[in-house]
Parts: sequence; structure tokens; C-alpha cells
Amino acid sequence: MKITTSSIIFSLTSCCSSVSALAMDTRRVLVTGAAGQTGQHIFRKLLTSERYAPIGTVRSEESRQALLAGTAGIGATDKDAAPVPPESVVVCDITNADTSVIDELMNDCDALMICTSAKPAPTGEINEDTKRPIFGFPNGQPELVDWIGQKNLIDAAKKAKKDVHVVLCGSMGGTNPNNSLNNLGKVTNSDGSVTGGDILKWKRKSEVYLMNESGLPYTIVHPGGLLNEPGNERELCLGVDDKIPGTSNNSVPREDVANVMIAALEDDSYRGRSFDLVSKPVGEGVRTKDYGKLLKSLDGKNCDYSLGEIA
Repeated sequence: MKITTSSIIFSLTSCCSSVSALAMDTRRVLVTGAAGQTGQHIFRKLLTSERYAPIGTVRSEESRQALLAGTAGIGATDKDAAPVPPESVVVCDITNADTSVIDELMNDCDALMICTSAKPAPTGEINEDTKRPIFGFPNGQPELVDWIGQKNLIDAAKKAKKDVHVVLCGSMGGTNPNNSLNNLGKVTNSDGSVTGGDILKWKRKSEVYLMNESGLPYTIVHPGGLLNEPGNERELCLGVDDKIPGTSNNSVPREDVANVMIAALEDDSYRGRSFDLVSKPVGEGVRTKDYGKLLKSLDGKNCDYSLGEIA
């Protein structure tokens, strides 16, 4: 059976109507990158709550089938994984110049969770100087995915409602323009010019656009190195501008990133905030349970976008 965007919208609308009889505050949330590891944690957690009616977007039909089969991202064996309703997942290319699909999906949404990002992969070549693998972006350079694609999503949210809450998953490291992540995917052209890469700079560009140009409520989370380890087991730490007080650790489980992003949906004090997120090692500190208290640890600070460079 062919699943169309219109049929998904109809099914979700019908679902929301039936659920509203039991819970009038059900919120419709668009989760992009729902087949990815971090995005899938968010998507599956929202699916288990009667308070939300999530719509997950994926880049291809292959990704959609893998998500439904439980073989994408965190997988169906994960402790928070549950069957995914086929009508809740739609194939959508956020980088497409024709944004009609995104616009339709965003219609009547209360929140947007942006978990899409350009994904580096080895090209098969070796750098002759460093003897290390060369990485590229086979599914789209950061300019296309992290800037144009995310801008398309933000613009669709603007068209849908003035109060759509946008929760964006970025990355730590943006204050350093020479961060090694910015070198991934760069290409030296025949004329000597260098193009591509600069993923952190393009991420910052979309974040500044969200904050300064969209007029939408937002929360921007910059996680450190992402771990494929269980969440809910560590003390989480927040900071700004790539500086986290209280720990020298620079990593965090993906599931804990998902928990913080969902907390942003449920606590209005997270609106208008941008911050970095890491965790202490398991067994060190006190496991985080109160996400409101966690946010207060920032003492009102937000990230300073005058630091680093913006593409």
C-alpha cells in the first residue's frame, strides 16, 4: 500500500481528534531525522506519551522501512523502543527547493524538533600527509543540510503558527572556527579554492537565523560527543560557549540529549535558551532527574554567538 503525505496527515489528524477526547492538551510535534540515533530516541519517547502526537520525517523510503522494522538508529531492541505506527512516518527531503511537503507537515504543529544534520562518511581515499581516511558528506554538504534544510524547516514553522516552539539539536565546538569537525568534507578545487565542510559554521548560521529572524520561541541544545549508551544514569551538566563547569568530560549519551530536548517542550523556562550539554561519567555525581533545576544551573546565561565564526 502506498503511503502518501496526505494520508499521513489525515490519519494523524484523526488520531489527534480521538486522543483529544481523553487529553485536550495533546501536542502535535514534527521530529526531523526520526530514523537517526538521537532523533529516534526523541520520536519513540514522544510516541509513548498520550500528551504528544509526533510525526517523524526520514530522508528516504529505505530509512522509513528500517525505522518501522526496528533496524534503524537505536533499534527495536532498545528499552524505550516500541512499535512505530506506519502512518506516523513520512519521507521528506528538507533540502528540496519545493517546500510544499514540509509546509503541509508543519501545518497545525505545536512544536518542531530539528535532529537532522549532514553526516560525514569515509570516501575511501587516504590523506597523503596524515595517512588518515578522508571524509565527505555523501548525502549533502553542511551548507545544504544544516543551513538550507534547517532554514526550510524554520520557515515552514513560521508559516504554520507564530508560536511553534523550535527545539534544535546542534553541536558543541562552534566557538572554535578551527575545530577539526569543520575540516570534514572540504574540497580543494582546480583553481585552488576550498569549498564544502565547515559544519559547525553552517549550524551556527541556522541557529542565528532561528533566534534573530524567525520570531519563533526556540531552544538550542549543543551536546558534546554523542554516546550510544543508556541515558538516565548520569549527572548532566550545562554550560555555554564550550565551557562546562563541574566536569572535564565532554560527552553525553544520545538518550540524555533526547530527555533534555523533550524537557524543553514541557518547561517554558527552556524557551529562548541556548546552551551546551555534557554528562559526568556513570557513578560520578548525582543522577539528573529535575530538568528545571538543571536549567537553573546556567544562572540565566546563553551562548554568545559573537564568538567563533558563522558561515
